[in-house]
Amino acid sequence: MVGEARDPDGDTGPLDGVTVLDLSRVLVGPFCTMQLGDLGAEVLKIERPGQGDQTRTWVPPAFGEGEGEESAYYVSVNRNKRSIQLDLTTESGRAVARDLAREADVLVENFRVGKTAEWGLDYGDLVDENPGLIYCGISGYGEWGPDRDKPAYDIMMQARGGFMSFTGVEGGPPVRIGVALADVGAGMYATQAILAALLGRELGDGRGQKIDVSLLDGQAAWTSYMATNYFASGEPPGRMGSKHPNIVPYQAFETSDGYVVVACSSDPFWPPLCRAIDRPDLLADERFETNEGRVRHREELDRELSETFASMTTAEATAVLEEHDVPASRVRDVSEVFADPQIEARGMVAEAEHPTAGTVTFPGSPMHFSRTPTTVRRHPPALGEHTESVLDEYGYGDGDIAELKERGAIPDN
Repeated sequence: MVGEARDPDGDTGPLDGVTVLDLSRVLVGPFCTMQLGDLGAEVLKIERPGQGDQTRTWVPPAFGEGEGEESAYYVSVNRNKRSIQLDLTTESGRAVARDLAREADVLVENFRVGKTAEWGLDYGDLVDENPGLIYCGISGYGEWGPDRDKPAYDIMMQARGGFMSFTGVEGGPPVRIGVALADVGAGMYATQAILAALLGRELGDGRGQKIDVSLLDGQAAWTSYMATNYFASGEPPGRMGSKHPNIVPYQAFETSDGYVVVACSSDPFWPPLCRAIDRPDLLADERFETNEGRVRHREELDRELSETFASMTTAEATAVLEEHDVPASRVRDVSEVFADPQIEARGMVAEAEHPTAGTVTFPGSPMHFSRTPTTVRRHPPALGEHTESVLDEYGYGDGDIAELKERGAIPDN
């Protein structure tokens, strides 16, 4: 049965029939709702008239040119959605949002805490008319606590959540992880929580619930073994470059022309590593026989291995380590990652045809199913591309739409 998920026998996702009302923008919320869309949900993305999601303006780079271009950042997290321009600062716009929420299974928002309550669009405002609604609010600090009203951005969360204290080289400045890890992490937790709530609704009495996810909580949770190392030792972890606090050797070594990463993750890898680099003296050294010993004598071993790898090219080091079944890799850039035959075989390069920007390309979904596959069914939508068609589906006639335009709830174009 190995590889069964390569060719699923169905063509609809596991969330087929689930409707998601997406009031979120930028990254954390859209990343969450994109995952739900990949899984088959119908995602209705609500955007401000005129500008839309802020990331639409984050160019360059972009796909397409001129007025028809689409921000690469926006494209990265907005496939499998339909876009509706709706002004939530107007009562008419909020009334439309309530109509849509009445039929939705899930609502996702990442406004500042309390904003949807001001608009009459909080969970308590919607649940009576839709008891099955699963309402996920995502914020920087969560809905309670002394900092609930403070602004939050990814780099702040990586700093405040501890990640920048142990990311970077020893003695060097703190380093932000290249991807917006706090946003992506909270978006994954939000998706996980929504899926759990959907299951709980189906297995229980049919009622939904409110979900509260924060970027800071996500960063605290993701400190993982770094946190428990601190709890056990009383010593906060510091910056170690690519080194691991609990495993040696498990790091990048500089070669004569670059770097090679070595992952000696357990004791059985140690003898073949020594044989691969022709260092029988290290294998015979009792100090390095076990991982515990190698951790305790890290500095001495680092010095020996660094000298050896410095005399090799990256290609030589990688080849000889792979030949001896020692986990190793050179450090690749993104262009090399998405040219990898393994990535291609797994379907991790996806694309869609956009009505104005042409072909847009993005990472595929990493979730593979044997019966209910993830799919790319829709291109990242143009701003307001589906406003009138969705409203028509929800029972708004021509006269209703004309009235919404007159009241400024939707654009007149």
